[in-house]
Amino acid sequence: MAVTFRPRRWAHAALLGALVFGLAACGESYPNSTFNHHTEYNQAIDSLWDKLLMWGTLVFIGVEVALVWTIVRFRRRPGGATPKQVHGNTALEITWTAIPAVILIFIAIPTVRTIFKTQAKAAPDALQVEVIGHQWWWEFKYPQYGITTANELYLPTGRTVNFQLKTIDVLHSFWIPQMGGKRDLISNRTNYLWFTPNADLPSSAWNGFCAEFCGASHANMRFRTFTVTPAEFEQWLAHQKQPALFQGPPPAATPAPAAATAAASGAPVVLAANTQGGAPAAAAAPPPQVPVWVFPAEKLTAEFGYTIPKTPLPAGLTFDEATLAQGDAERGRQTYSRSTCIGCHVITGNPMSMGPVGPNLTHIGSRHTIGAGLYPNDAKHLAYWIKSAPHMKPGSIMPTMGKGLTDPVRKNVVTMGGLSDAEIADIVAYLRALK
Repeated sequence: MAVTFRPRRWAHAALLGALVFGLAACGESYPNSTFNHHTEYNQAIDSLWDKLLMWGTLVFIGVEVALVWTIVRFRRRPGGATPKQVHGNTALEITWTAIPAVILIFIAIPTVRTIFKTQAKAAPDALQVEVIGHQWWWEFKYPQYGITTANELYLPTGRTVNFQLKTIDVLHSFWIPQMGGKRDLISNRTNYLWFTPNADLPSSAWNGFCAEFCGASHANMRFRTFTVTPAEFEQWLAHQKQPALFQGPPPAATPAPAAATAAASGAPVVLAANTQGGAPAAAAAPPPQVPVWVFPAEKLTAEFGYTIPKTPLPAGLTFDEATLAQGDAERGRQTYSRSTCIGCHVITGNPMSMGPVGPNLTHIGSRHTIGAGLYPNDAKHLAYWIKSAPHMKPGSIMPTMGKGLTDPVRKNVVTMGGLSDAEIADIVAYLRALK
């Protein structure tokens, strides 16, 4: 079949393609770009990239110029002589072997230097963070402070952070593009990565990802990183060290019989003496609570909207959202404490909730996202998540909790242990009260 070559049509297509690529390059916001200098790791990798790009460009230009010159200079001409045979020309072969070798030296030296720099041990006084990858969520431990959290990572600016990277199941890869340093989590091995968020970096929020295919919800294995000032980090630490701030309603005061009789008769009431020093006995005061501090939600909305998840709710999953307004936190605490939830989650301050399988929920009410960064942490999304996490996130090992629903992973209809929408609304109120 004959093919007609139309230069004008090809020129128009090329022009349109160039225009599209040109417009794509005109954007000013690159929230997940690695081409910045927020850490020394970023700076080292970016510097190496610039060098390799420069040498690669020079080689490309040199080769193309030589190729075009050769085509023009030695093109076939009518009546031209037979080209001279150059096979076995020692000088020529040494030349085209030596030139690439020299170029490789210029590439190898900065590459090896960067490798040694980024693979060196972290400073002894670095903040230690243990990163544990799960299918499909992130666990973060601060062993120096006895803190465990999930899917939200807080880092102080100006202080080196040393990450100990582990996986509980399959291979994962820890990556914060704006901070640099993608590194794999390998089974039965601990990898290390360190960097220092710039001291002059304002309090900021960044996206984090798993960059190694790890199963059905690999693309849904996200986390948020917050770089905060040292003072803000200390506030966050103080808050995280304490049990969740939720407290049930205080018990009604019941006066002693004698005191009640005296009060009814109008006689003065005398409190029993304290056996230690004769002072009046009184109920023990609750321990002082440290104010809640987390990265401000309003700052996320105003400056870092790209970190706010916009994942749509799955089709076919329903919830009576009117029950959320009637949710009771104390009823929710009781329902939660006798449900199967306690077998998977830890809530410091709730002695019934000691499960080591799922994310730590101690301060779940103060986090910005749920589902490993997949959904915003509001009452609506939390209710849908509790009702059926496998519908919300493919492959989730958290079972469907909604009574009467069919679990999409296990294929069973939830009966015993299932929760009604009203019970889920109570648990939502309880979890959102865990600040």
